[in-house]
Amino acid sequence: MKLILNENEPIFTQIARTIEDEIISGGIAEEEQIPSTNELSKLYKINPATVLKGINTLVERNILYKKRGIGMFVCEGAKKIIKDDRKQSFKNIFLKNLLKEAETLEISKEELVEMIKSCKED
Repeated sequence: MKLILNENEPIFTQIARTIEDEIISGGIAEEEQIPSTNELSKLYKINPATVLKGINTLVERNILYKKRGIGMFVCEGAKKIIKDDRKQSFKNIFLKNLLKEAETLEISKEELVEMIKSCKED
């Protein structure tokens, strides 16, 4: 797991997103165990309570579950939950801002589609 901490968002959020990224990319499979809180805190040199807070946010969203005495595991269906959440966020934040700016600049739907296509080809 690779994490480069930034100052723009809470560390526990960055931990949760890094675990999500590993699940989406297939680095951690569904029903597979994730590294322990202690392992992650040593790896990133951060407080174990901060790591635990990030993990608990994923437990609350049914992405991770605990096997008592063994550790935390990825839930079946976690990849779909993450993708669905991120798609919704993409729509609500990125696309709404994109469309608002396109409207401000009087960019037509057709122009916008062509711009997207040309970016994809680059």
